[in-house]
Amino acid sequence: MPPVRRIVADVLKPHEPTLVEFAEQMAAVEGIAGANATVIELDMEVQNVKLTVEGEDVSADRLREAIENIGGSLHSIDEVSCGEYVVEDRQTPQD
Repeated sequence: MPPVRRIVADVLKPHEPTLVEFAEQMAAVEGIAGANATVIELDMEVQNVKLTVEGEDVSADRLREAIENIGGSLHSIDEVSCGEYVVEDRQTPQD
């Protein structure tokens, strides 16, 4: 199987850890070389975060476990890139 290079996910996380600490913890997961976390929505108790991770061999199971270890939940995986390299989306006439 070709390796997973990127996962974009919708995550619900508590306010603690901070967004910086959350991104650092996700980047430290085995197989992940970098992480980007963006707050999409904020309420009194939780943050809805768009999480993008990339690496040589990203595991959705390890990612889910890391999110759950900080008290968060993985709502959905919205994008996955697999293969020798990440293929960037290109605009098409349908867009």
